[in-house]
Amino acid sequence: MFTELKRLNVAAVKRRIETLFEEDANRAAGFSLSCGDMLFDYSKTGIDAEVRAALTDLCDLSDVAGRRAAMFGAGVINETEGRAVLHTALRDPDGDDLLLDGTELRAGIRETLDRMRRFSDDIRTGGQIDDVVNIGIGGSDLGPAMAALALAPFHDGPRCHFVSNVDGAHIHDTLKGLDPQRTLFIVASKTFTTIETMTNARTARDWVVAGGGDAGRQFAALSTASDHVAEFGIAADQMFGFEDWVGGRYSMWGPIGLSLMIAIGGEDFDQFLAGGKAMDDHFQTAPWAQNLPAMLALTGIWHHQVCGHPTRAVLPYDQRLSRLPAYLQQLEMESNGKSVAMDGSDLECVSGPVVWGEAGTNGQHAFYQLIHQGTGVVPCEFLVAARGHEPALKHHHQLLVANCLAQSEALMRGRPLEVARERMAAQGLEGGELERQARHRVFPGNRPSTTLIYPQLTPFVFGQIIALYEHRVFVEGVILGINSYDQWGVELGKELATSLGPVVAGDESAEGKDGSTAALVAYIHANGG
Repeated sequence: MFTELKRLNVAAVKRRIETLFEEDANRAAGFSLSCGDMLFDYSKTGIDAEVRAALTDLCDLSDVAGRRAAMFGAGVINETEGRAVLHTALRDPDGDDLLLDGTELRAGIRETLDRMRRFSDDIRTGGQIDDVVNIGIGGSDLGPAMAALALAPFHDGPRCHFVSNVDGAHIHDTLKGLDPQRTLFIVASKTFTTIETMTNARTARDWVVAGGGDAGRQFAALSTASDHVAEFGIAADQMFGFEDWVGGRYSMWGPIGLSLMIAIGGEDFDQFLAGGKAMDDHFQTAPWAQNLPAMLALTGIWHHQVCGHPTRAVLPYDQRLSRLPAYLQQLEMESNGKSVAMDGSDLECVSGPVVWGEAGTNGQHAFYQLIHQGTGVVPCEFLVAARGHEPALKHHHQLLVANCLAQSEALMRGRPLEVARERMAAQGLEGGELERQARHRVFPGNRPSTTLIYPQLTPFVFGQIIALYEHRVFVEGVILGINSYDQWGVELGKELATSLGPVVAGDESAEGKDGSTAALVAYIHANGG
């Protein structure tokens, strides 16, 4: 599938990205595209018109359009689990009728959303709750935790906190300073059996009871397991379910987003949904070369599957998006970290890249050294808003934006040896010392980056961004021929952890375990564990 693209890459690696701008004065306009007011610029990559044409051909060869229609039309595209993939329906509650196995889904989506609004309004206006603690893990934590931070300027409800790690330090430190009589806990687990989540939930319930609170009133459940929820002591009217056609890492558009709705209110949550739907509409109608999710995906495929760059750095120049790289780690690596194609055969190409990153400008003082001068190439994806939310600190935002733009320019241009020599000579160095010092100051450049820029990080724009990356994962998965919507890779560790629990507790022996595991358990017991 990538034969032609690999041939084109042989020629691409012999030229510098900046020469593409010299050859085409309109390159920036020709290699960028928009969705509403959002602009995606991929001109600082080695992609030219011929490469772009070959990349967009992949969408047709893989029938991305057909799979896209099946997804939006309630087709069973999660074939290993026999499920539809309909998180997109959560952000379009008023759309045309949507049938799955003869059942119309929109009415149920609207009903759940209305119940969420009523519950949220009661919490926000009732005057009895100061803090909300969302207890979940994975998709039941990363999404809403990241979103609550991203939309902090829009918070006008109770304070939001998030507990995910089964490490007792997480819930202990979160509960310090909270009032057990004025804290609401949202327990997010589809099955209500997730061991980390339920362990934390039981600890929270004990804390509430010990502090004189009302566990029945102060707990809500995001789950479909009504029997387990009732057994825990949560009333049915404080339970919000979501169906198996919504995967965990795609779920904050519905009940998993309840903590966000409580923080920002129903109207702003609706704007978040509207932003996601706007990206859905764009994704379904724009031609591939003007389709933002498709081109973001194809740029990623060019860099990873074709050019062979093993990692991708996501670099939001927005402190409030500091959790976005972690969120995208799960979204992309859990979705496309596969080695088996949809038909069960071995994958013939590498699957998804390692995704990592940090908010700018912090990252500049941490790992940018490697990005600029390391021996490997790390494609970078910058995100930045044209304006911030603090008008009195406008100069801060101007400096932030300047740094973002400077980094992408520096990655592309670099600094050649002859310029470094001139700088060292100007400082009075000469001979071997001049050469040695100059070589330390060379930047190879020719390192690709993209930039996603938008007017301001609002609930609508944030919805656009999250839907954009969701569809990016979908396109990459279809082209690779894998199922992006299962996650069997997390199962084995869970099974072994369950069997190891009694061993670690000392209730069972380590007999039958490998020598390393048995020795580590012995160390734990010897040291009071």
